[in-house]
Amino acid sequence: MLQFISSGLPKVAVPSTIHCDHLIEAQTGGVKDLARAKEVNQEVYNFLSSAGAKYGVGFWKPGSGIIHQIILENYAYPGVMLIGTDSHTPNGGGLGAICIGVGGADAVDVMAGIPWELKCPKVIGVKLTGTLSGWTSPKDVILKVAGILTVKGGTGAIVEYHGPGVDSISCTGMATICNMGAEIGATTSVFPYNHRMRTYLEKTGRGQIAALADEYSDLLVPDEGCEYDQIIELNLDELKPHINGPFTPDLAHPVSEVGAVAEKNGWPLEVKVGLIGSCTNSSYEDMGRAASVAKQALDKGLKCKAQFTVTPGSEQIRATIEKRWIREYVGGVVLANACGPCIGQWDRRDVKKGEKNTIVTSFNRNFTARNDANPATHAFVTSPEIVTALAIAGTLNFNPETDYLTAPNGEKFKLEPPNGDELPARDFDPGQDTYQHPPADGSSLKVDVSPQSNRLQLLEPFDKWSGSDLEDMRVLIKVKGKCTTDHISAAGPWLKFRGHLDNISNNMLIGAVNSENDAINKIKNHLTGEYGGVPDVARHYKANGVSWVVVGDDNYGEGSSREHAALEPRHLGGRAIIVKSFARIHETNLKKQGLLPLTFSNPSDYDKIRPDDKISIKGLKTFAPGKVRAQSSWKNTWTPLELNHSFNETQIEWFQAGSALNRMKSLQH
Repeated sequence: MLQFISSGLPKVAVPSTIHCDHLIEAQTGGVKDLARAKEVNQEVYNFLSSAGAKYGVGFWKPGSGIIHQIILENYAYPGVMLIGTDSHTPNGGGLGAICIGVGGADAVDVMAGIPWELKCPKVIGVKLTGTLSGWTSPKDVILKVAGILTVKGGTGAIVEYHGPGVDSISCTGMATICNMGAEIGATTSVFPYNHRMRTYLEKTGRGQIAALADEYSDLLVPDEGCEYDQIIELNLDELKPHINGPFTPDLAHPVSEVGAVAEKNGWPLEVKVGLIGSCTNSSYEDMGRAASVAKQALDKGLKCKAQFTVTPGSEQIRATIEKRWIREYVGGVVLANACGPCIGQWDRRDVKKGEKNTIVTSFNRNFTARNDANPATHAFVTSPEIVTALAIAGTLNFNPETDYLTAPNGEKFKLEPPNGDELPARDFDPGQDTYQHPPADGSSLKVDVSPQSNRLQLLEPFDKWSGSDLEDMRVLIKVKGKCTTDHISAAGPWLKFRGHLDNISNNMLIGAVNSENDAINKIKNHLTGEYGGVPDVARHYKANGVSWVVVGDDNYGEGSSREHAALEPRHLGGRAIIVKSFARIHETNLKKQGLLPLTFSNPSDYDKIRPDDKISIKGLKTFAPGKVRAQSSWKNTWTPLELNHSFNETQIEWFQAGSALNRMKSLQH
């Protein structure tokens, strides 16, 4: 919204909504946590409310729920193309929609009515046969696919699920699968239109859309004889429950084997906390299946050995399940309708930072320190029903398909497979009305941003390209290994500064590992010779007129579509990010902010660059699609580097203007 405001446009050109699900910290329970969030974040919520009203954007107030569940319940429909500023936007593929996650600057293009562009993706086909049954759930489909394709195997591709097995998956189950396609780097994922989608549309008050989709159903399924760039086949009859992790969502294990693997690798077997919910798994069906497992234990007088939390996906889900199931969760704490622990908004107090422990979640990501800021937490992702079973047993070394639990009276019993209705027999209970519709004309309204605020800051335009080559730039940090957007711009407590670029820039790359010393947030300042934090050194370079670059590894910027991971380096004086390969959204975000995302033509050149090198990028006056020339210097010895880029002509204009926003404004005059 800050970027849209700075574009100077009076109103959005396409239907747009604001969702504020990231700022509610999980602490004691939904009601108190939401009340505290409204108080602490009042300035930000007022800004979003007033900006939405002024510029014609609908506003879902805090407590409404997680954006992707709200989109599925209200906006997604078969055949629509929808852009969202969160990497899990593809959740809408569960309704046959093409929903793609982007950075905020891409969203500004859409909101301004400018064509949104994307390099034409390949299509990976996943053919499903057989039928889901027993303990196997839709989550297991994507956990298995993630194990096959890895965190970058879907980059530059849309994943299209098809085949007779599709009909055994509920609409919200299909959404779960599409949602977590972000973890394989996919542009988006989509399912063909079928009767499960029709039923969901009818149940959520969109019967007319269902009738229209029925009429044109031949356009909403794969074409006869269509060819895929890659095919994966999964027999759902043979698929077993999976659990992925720790530290990466593509490390796949069957639940039956994870205990032995954990023992072998020294991962803690004791499950400290089980957490269900998140944008991936918080539907009515998810909650019902988890409740059916919890009730079996409760009926035997057994409570969870682990702590247990429940996050409803939306106000509608919360209201619908409250009377029926909430009491059945064995010792569970019901959190607010928000992202909560999934994105680090968790005031966790049961373990100390640095204490090795295991948690199991129905979330989508489990990068180091993502959920609780503790790098020693081993987080595993699985289905809500498996989370519930493992929380009851209190150990990873438990397979609910074969193992027995012991009731307080000494009776041994086995959990029956979970069951849960796809949709409520009666209608959904909408709960509280939390939506603010924009007025017909908001042009006279004001959006106030106090110059003294430490939470909000109007954006200043970035400087234009000087017209010269970029010479003698310092390597700020040579990053070693995995570097997600969580490493580049940490979430959790930092999210409160999302509206204040200068303040949030104090988290830039503080989670990245420095190849020079294997340390986090400790790099050498080559102007002073002393070591300091990454943002501090960057600020010192900027103050002294020294431009800098970041050098990184494979799939740099995977994970959340967090635009601050691109805004911050630009704000603090960065000029280029040079890596082996990029995640899609992050590469585009960097281009939008006027940075140069470049990749090594020869990935082994990463090893040639030293942390104390200087780098020059040549030939920018003739910058064109293809390659750029560069060289690195160490002790006045120059080494040529060949670097690739994916800029097209329009994107080169962004770089020359200083940012895509600068270019947009210049075109208005």
